Amino acid sequence: MENHSLSDVGGTSGGHGNFLLGFAMACVGGFLITHQVSVVGSYWSFWGGSSFGIALLPMLIGVAILFWNGKSTIGWILTVAGALFIFAGLTANMHIYFQPTSLFNTMVMLILLVGGLALVARSLRPHIPKPSQ
Repeated sequence: MENHSLSDVGGTSGGHGNFLLGFAMACVGGFLITHQVSVVGSYWSFWGGSSFGIALLPMLIGVAILFWNGKSTIGWILTVAGALFIFAGLTANMHIYFQPTSLFNTMVMLILLVGGLALVARSLRPHIPKPSQ
């Protein structure tokens, strides 16, 4: 294995500063965008009634089987399928609202996020050092 210095990012030479700056920008932009979002759940119904308990049953049965025998294939299938069904049901019934904000704030958030992601992507490319004169 080659000896990589601290400034190597993604197996390429250089780009450490670009990566750190881009990562910080993307984190701040992502935080600001998600801070402007409200997520509200709604009533989860199946054939006219609340069905969260029915969706939870296969997963709980699968977990019980796995506690009895951790190598049980049917236990793993029930657990994973139940968890996916619950996740899909919750996500399908969410309402996501963006809170009003100014155009300036929106531009700052998007520029931080997209600019940060671009700097992270740029840092993964090999950097050719400038020749000294």
